[in-house]
Amino acid sequence: MDGFRRKTPEELLYSIVKIRNGRLKVYIGAVTGSGKTYHMLREGQALKRQGIDVVACAVSTMRRPETVEQLEGLERIPSLHWTNGEAEKKDLNLEALLERNPEVVLVDGLAHRNRPGARFPTRLEDIQYLLGRGISVIATVNVYELEGVKELALRLTGIEAEATIPAHTLELADEVRLIDVSPETILKRLNEGHLPNLNLKDPTLLKRGNIGKLRELALRLMAEDVNDSLERYREMMGLIGPSGAAERILVSAQYHWNGSIHIRRGQQIAKRLGGDLRIVTFAKPNPGKLPSKETAAFKRSIEKLAEKIGAEFEELPLRRRRLPGELVRYAVRHNVTRIVLGHSKMSFWQDFWKGSIAGGILKKAKNVDVFFMADRADYDGERVLPTKSASARTRAANEDYRRLSEEEIEKKIERIRRGKFKVYIGAAPGVGKTYMMLREGNDIRRKNIDVSIGLLETHGRAETLAQVEELETLPRAKHVYKGAALEEMDVPAIIARNPEVVLIDELAHTNVPGSKNKKRYEDVLEVLEAGISVISTMNVQHLESLNDAVEQITGVRVRETVPDSILRLADEVELIDVAPKALQQRMREGKVYAMEKVAQALGNFFSMGNLIALRELALREIADDVDERLEAWDRTGSLRGPWRRRESIFVCVTTSRNADRLIRRGFRIAHRLKAEWHAMYVHCGGKLSEEERKRIEAMRDLTERLGGKFEVGHAPSRSKLAEAILEKAGQCRSTQMIVGQSARGFWASLFRASVVGAILRRGRRMDVLVVADYDPRIRMDGD
Repeated sequence: MDGFRRKTPEELLYSIVKIRNGRLKVYIGAVTGSGKTYHMLREGQALKRQGIDVVACAVSTMRRPETVEQLEGLERIPSLHWTNGEAEKKDLNLEALLERNPEVVLVDGLAHRNRPGARFPTRLEDIQYLLGRGISVIATVNVYELEGVKELALRLTGIEAEATIPAHTLELADEVRLIDVSPETILKRLNEGHLPNLNLKDPTLLKRGNIGKLRELALRLMAEDVNDSLERYREMMGLIGPSGAAERILVSAQYHWNGSIHIRRGQQIAKRLGGDLRIVTFAKPNPGKLPSKETAAFKRSIEKLAEKIGAEFEELPLRRRRLPGELVRYAVRHNVTRIVLGHSKMSFWQDFWKGSIAGGILKKAKNVDVFFMADRADYDGERVLPTKSASARTRAANEDYRRLSEEEIEKKIERIRRGKFKVYIGAAPGVGKTYMMLREGNDIRRKNIDVSIGLLETHGRAETLAQVEELETLPRAKHVYKGAALEEMDVPAIIARNPEVVLIDELAHTNVPGSKNKKRYEDVLEVLEAGISVISTMNVQHLESLNDAVEQITGVRVRETVPDSILRLADEVELIDVAPKALQQRMREGKVYAMEKVAQALGNFFSMGNLIALRELALREIADDVDERLEAWDRTGSLRGPWRRRESIFVCVTTSRNADRLIRRGFRIAHRLKAEWHAMYVHCGGKLSEEERKRIEAMRDLTERLGGKFEVGHAPSRSKLAEAILEKAGQCRSTQMIVGQSARGFWASLFRASVVGAILRRGRRMDVLVVADYDPRIRMDGD
């Protein structure tokens, strides 16, 4: 373990310096008006109540009532005012702050540039000076004010930051917290006059599309930062392989004309899945001999392409028989989740005599998926990256003039009648979702909108209970189950009371057996259909399609889930972000669970590694959700780039437990590619047993719950299984097939042909993803 390793002199010196230095916490948001200053001041008030000496300096409330309210009672150190043209600026008064010597300073505008002649040219240097004097600082910054993000933000939105801070600044902070706010909330605040005196240099900053793009940039930036800390933690703990929170794609390319095609496809996959991309090639070691002109040209081309798309590139020595082991070892070392390579063009006998590279990779790949990319040019000349035709663009432009069918009109009317739906989502219990839901409920009530609490779970948290204030709480329905008196949300009572807005906690909750609806999210749908708006809460681990990723991260199979379609149904989704250390501290203070449960929770689900990984998972999931909404609203808005080829996903399952994992994977891929998808079980042999029937119905239910179509087929014998699967995939016009990795041993594969192997040989015109069956106990074998 890393804890027993002796620190180097440099590490010891750094630790001593950190002890003497103040702490730096940064609140980061997408745009001005996202609530960074409010949350910073609110934390200042909390620290003051704990007896910590807190002051504020150079804080800009913009005279927003709720922000001004949070500033009341905090000591203010006068800032130094100056003008830059017509704009009034505030600098930190370093001398006054040093003389006052507080424990914590609250300050806005981390990217601020000081007046000419100031001791330091930037506020960041002022803050570093204060930190060095043992004064802690809490500050705010917008995502587009970070170097490295500035250029991308300018390209996507046309907005240029007035001043920036170095990209590594967030790494210097002891804690970084994202304040996530939807574009709808920002625009509502603007329209209601809650963002006066913005004095925006560029008024286009607060356009809906720009807010969405900057919001996604902030989410993805934070996810990358969290991923770095997660990898450091896993390395310290001696863990290898993918964490389950992020995708990392590895393309195995050759110095050949199709090498760039494979890389481009890998790039598309990485962008759609929000993951990193690495490229590896294998070359025969020829000491003293120069490569051929053709090979050198292909190598230069691949290196140039890798640099252009920001991918890591590496060349490894080629030894054919050892290539599968080398490739898989490389993948495990670099935490790769998916290997992308071309289909083999060799026949069965060529594979048998020379050794099948694909077969070798599948045998050795532990916890790593393998994606075999079809070379469609060999079959129908289809381009890998086709562009939209002029006729397609014309059809899209004329879509507004097409007369709607009666069914389409009815759906639009239902949508108008339905209440609005907002969800607060978090990485784990205790991050503050219920608190924020209640706070918004009170804000709504102050606007004379009728709002009630339909179901609230405070878990005894005093600060959450305090937010109830004057909100009306509707009585619960009483049920008797197995002799015990239980309470559930009373849906008929909510509909009869008919408030404009109802607050409903814990969306993933399972109701008492005998209730009208099995799940609380079904209750919520009923309330929405009655025209009542709903604000609700949930944790990311309860999202159905993330069930396997959460189990991989935590080792816990979450039983209560919410279909992804419910989250997509929401008009607004906002993430409540809290750093893992801060959440663990809240737990130790008894603010999440009762004190007697804290030690057990911190050692299990709430361990540091789990919290970091779940936080990254939540950030990436909401970033993807933002991207989907942007693309639906404005096709030029997607940061991940458009997926122009029409896809159809075909998931092939058995009755094993792994089938649910394949179905969820099929849904996630289809959703990211905006593709239709099918799942199929092919039975061979006699009649289905009762146990098989129940298992098939469970798989059908899961598929349909996630929006797919499920079918059952039949093959006369096992040798005809691959043929039956491929025939059905062809009928569905499938472009990608998803199958599970075979777990059969050497002797079984010797005497009985592999169905996956047969699919790979006969289905070369389509992409095939072989999904690994995750096993946390597996370590990489020797060659």
